[in-house]
Amino acid sequence: MALTDDAIAKIRSMIQSGELPPGARLPPEPQLAAQMGLSRSGVREAVKVLESARVLDVRRGDGTYVTSLAPRLLLEGLGLAVELLRDDTLLEVMEVRRMLEPVATGLAALRMTDAQLDELAQILEDMRAAADDAEKLIQFDTAFHHTVIATTGNETLTSLLDGLSSRTLRARVWRGLIEGNAAHKTIDEHHAIYLALRSRDQLLAQASALIHVNTSEAWLRTVLAANAAKAQRRAHPGAPAGRIDGTDSP
Repeated sequence: MALTDDAIAKIRSMIQSGELPPGARLPPEPQLAAQMGLSRSGVREAVKVLESARVLDVRRGDGTYVTSLAPRLLLEGLGLAVELLRDDTLLEVMEVRRMLEPVATGLAALRMTDAQLDELAQILEDMRAAADDAEKLIQFDTAFHHTVIATTGNETLTSLLDGLSSRTLRARVWRGLIEGNAAHKTIDEHHAIYLALRSRDQLLAQASALIHVNTSEAWLRTVLAANAAKAQRRAHPGAPAGRIDGTDSP
């Protein structure tokens, strides 16, 4: 692993220095290993790691190239990481989203075109038509927020928020909303965001987005608490409801 780490560090240094700019083809493995003073096996493993991280693109029969190094590529793994987080850390993800998304939405209010606002209006109509369909709501909710954030023109911010708002996280929230008969209220929050964006009101857009993220976070807490209670009942099937953890609440 030490040799692999050394090889990763040296290739990364070559990229950062501009010796290997985006799109550049790496020297053949034997030449690269000799150039760095490392074994071929160490270089080979380093290339595999950097390929997984979307830093390198291995084209069979052609060679290995540096990718575009665009944020959407390098941050692609964030969504997968969020999917794997345990319940007790998902609320931390929501906290980060609460820090970033309202500000980004406020910025979008200043930058959205009329065409983009029309696209958002159509997504909102689709959401209302699918108010009782969790799968469609997840799809349209993803499209709504991606459309808003992407209009900031900040690819790093867009990639970060796309990754933080994983499909699994959205699914938990929307299914909880539907079961709690609160989906229409949350769709109304999307409409409030849209109206603020349409009026080009940065502060109102930011506030509307903050209210919406807070609602999503509250429902996630509800869903996670319900899951924890179910897990406790499975672990202690004979215990009276509300007595498992020493509380009196049902």
